[in-house]
Amino acid sequence: MIGFFPLKYYTPLYHYFILMVVLVVFFQLQTEGYRRTVFGVFWLGFIIIYMGLRPISYYFGDMGTYARVFSRYQQGENIDIGKDILFNLFMKYSSFFMSSHMFFLLCAFLYVYPLYLVCKKWFSNYWFYAFLLLAASFSFWTYGTNGIRSGIASSLFLLGVSRTSRFNQITWIVASLGVHLSMLLPTLAFVLAQFYNQPKKIILLWVMCIPLSLLAGGFWENFFASLGFGDERIAYLTQENIYQDDFKSTGFRWDFLLYSATAVYAGWYYITKKGFHDKVYFWLFNTYVVTNAFWILVIRANFSNRFAYLSWFMMALVIVYPLLKKRLFRRQYALLANIIMAYFAFTFLMNVIL
Repeated sequence: MIGFFPLKYYTPLYHYFILMVVLVVFFQLQTEGYRRTVFGVFWLGFIIIYMGLRPISYYFGDMGTYARVFSRYQQGENIDIGKDILFNLFMKYSSFFMSSHMFFLLCAFLYVYPLYLVCKKWFSNYWFYAFLLLAASFSFWTYGTNGIRSGIASSLFLLGVSRTSRFNQITWIVASLGVHLSMLLPTLAFVLAQFYNQPKKIILLWVMCIPLSLLAGGFWENFFASLGFGDERIAYLTQENIYQDDFKSTGFRWDFLLYSATAVYAGWYYITKKGFHDKVYFWLFNTYVVTNAFWILVIRANFSNRFAYLSWFMMALVIVYPLLKKRLFRRQYALLANIIMAYFAFTFLMNVIL
């Protein structure tokens, strides 16, 4: 797999592979309904191998930087304990006994495999439908190949949310913070969800953030940047995006707001119109909405994609969770097929066509 394709083909080929699977699942759901599949384990392994054994190159953004740091660790450089201590410990100790290629393969495993565990825990025999939606998400490939620390941290966070034991829950969420401190925002939102379970009011907060962002201009970016929170990544709010990282234009992104709103609407509909009540889903939904509301306030920031991801990594699960837990609609399997197709259509449009 290493270097088998020219660099420029790796990203589109991944999305063409996903397209083939989505089409198969679409027609299978339409004609046969839900069914257990052994194909999912093969697809899980394929994603890990394809993503993990890609060529090491700056073509994949920050991958080149990770490779350079890993090389310095192999040459004996001391560990950086100033930030993301768990990830740096992982990188340092990996450098003692593995090559850079094996390191990135392990990173892909730590990014993808926890998502399988989450889906298996919540959806049992139907785990593959949720996993497919995660793998078909707009930012999935990017945060497995570019924002590697953020990707691993987000998967560990979801693994924590999915655990039944409070001790295990806290352990995995703290681990996600050690991998990337940006998980502090969804962690705070998750803690809030433990004590304040009012989805309708939280949705109202999300809606109110839209005019607040429209009317206040760049106030929110400067306000949150001034707070700092002890993390230089907050400076992204006011830093120039010289790399045009993911978002090709700035300003108030109505397209991405509408994209985010699909999960908010889905959760609202499940909860208020269909009466779906599930403690874990309330945690997940409220965490998503609060975190996404923060992004709306700073939507004009040049690196706002990095803040959008702090909610988007949960989006697929917010949309699919009730459909795999309870019968809510007539011919629900056909509805799920349409949702998977529409959800991936946005991903394919943004990452391949445009």
